[in-house]
Amino acid sequence: MSSPAARPRRPVDKFEDRRRELADAALLTLTELGYARTSLRTIAQNSPFSHGVLHYYFADKVELITYCVRRYKETCVERYDGIVSDAETAPELRAAVGEGLAATLSADAVLHRLWYDLRSQSLFEESFRADVAEIDDSLQRMIWRVVSAYAGFTGTAPTCEPSFAYAAFDGLFQQALLRHLAGSPTALDDLRAGAGELLRRMFV
Repeated sequence: MSSPAARPRRPVDKFEDRRRELADAALLTLTELGYARTSLRTIAQNSPFSHGVLHYYFADKVELITYCVRRYKETCVERYDGIVSDAETAPELRAAVGEGLAATLSADAVLHRLWYDLRSQSLFEESFRADVAEIDDSLQRMIWRVVSAYAGFTGTAPTCEPSFAYAAFDGLFQQALLRHLAGSPTALDDLRAGAGELLRRMFV
């Protein structure tokens, strides 16, 4: 029997690999221009790929943008699951969550801006809503795993529901993003401190 590495890749695998390649190339344009000023043709003009190639793999810019954001948010979820699994005490988890949020804000501010742009657009465009709701749900579950881990360390129960915990962390992060993009020198430090304090207060 051949090993998995020796088996030929299925057409569906190759198709998905190509979609990922195109999405990665499109991200630069998307993060610079945002949803409203971006089209498949604009992306093609700023990437090595033709408009026809992009349109073959993505029906429209809605599908492309949601695909890009979904991929990035899946990476975020994996990163925070790693933070939870690595922490050994409640103070360590508080510090790691704050540091993780500050690090991703510093490194990927334009990608988070694209996510908030997409979520705002879903208020007006129904075509976005199902994808946005699914991504939001995955992020809420991610935050609740952090809260649940903290509860395990402290032996106490959280005083809020998962939706409240997510809304609180999301609001804190979005405000930090706005300040960071505006050039605030304290946005990252405030986010680090605020995230740890917010987690602690969910058990008071």
